[in-house]
Amino acid sequence: MKIPRRTILRLAAGAAALPAMSRLASAQAYPSRPVRLIVGFPPGGVTDITARLIAPRLSERLGQQFVVENRPGASANLAAAAVARAAPDGYTLLLVSASNAYNVTLYDKLSFDLLRDFAPVASIGHDSFVMVVNPSFPAKTVAEFIAYAKANPGKINMATSGKGASSDLYGALFRTMADVDLVVVHYRGVGPALPDLLAGRVDVIFLPVATAIANVKAGKLRALGVTSPTRQPVLPDVPAIGEFLKGYEDAGWEGIAAPAHTPSEVVAILNKQVNAILAEPEFRARLVDLGSEPFASPPAEFGKFIAAYTDKWAKVIRAAGIRAE
Repeated sequence: MKIPRRTILRLAAGAAALPAMSRLASAQAYPSRPVRLIVGFPPGGVTDITARLIAPRLSERLGQQFVVENRPGASANLAAAAVARAAPDGYTLLLVSASNAYNVTLYDKLSFDLLRDFAPVASIGHDSFVMVVNPSFPAKTVAEFIAYAKANPGKINMATSGKGASSDLYGALFRTMADVDLVVVHYRGVGPALPDLLAGRVDVIFLPVATAIANVKAGKLRALGVTSPTRQPVLPDVPAIGEFLKGYEDAGWEGIAAPAHTPSEVVAILNKQVNAILAEPEFRARLVDLGSEPFASPPAEFGKFIAAYTDKWAKVIRAAGIRAE
């Protein structure tokens, strides 16, 4: 039997539309099972705290469990690699952060490309760091610190939480812009660095506000300045470093990313819900208490932000000659 050409064309068009219709139907039903939110750091840090704040709110709004899964290792590269290899269906997500952007330059060979292998989903917050010293240190302001450092080159020990960590990079930017000679002491995380700072064995470190605030308020550490362009509500008496060192400003950040080629409909659902959560006064207040500024954006804008941030810090990292351990 000969099938009319018009019928063949109509059947072909219908067949071509089936995959798109299937994807749309799947997206409309999303999520229909639990979603994993992978964090590249151990429990307790700012990135982990952010994930554990946002996950239950997404669970409430979308009717499925969003389960936080910590997969630490290689400065969050293990987690990123796992998500890059996952099925692009919206059920495996990455709590992406500034560390992922730094790693693009810090590591010579990665098994994934941050800008190619991930779909930006939603930004969450900008995290301020704070420059803190032991209370016995002579300087009480950033200006006094710079003056003392210039008068005592090579005699001030600056701790970091690891080579290529945020504390290392913010310190490198400070050293370059202030033109001071500090002795850099690398630790394997904040855990071992903090006791030495509290004991006065090292003099200064850049820490997330959320990590430092308890010791600052208890008088065990002295806060000289925050890295954000403006003062932080939780530390209103601590000036921005940029007030003393013109042009110095930056902050970490967190957001959510999915494997590349995740359906745009799924990305849109997640972005809408994250932005709605960020608009909730209680949630915003919780972020502010952690020294974080809520940061909502469409997926495309978040992608542009990640690309620009990656490029900015690539220049700083190369200029300072920093490589990952």
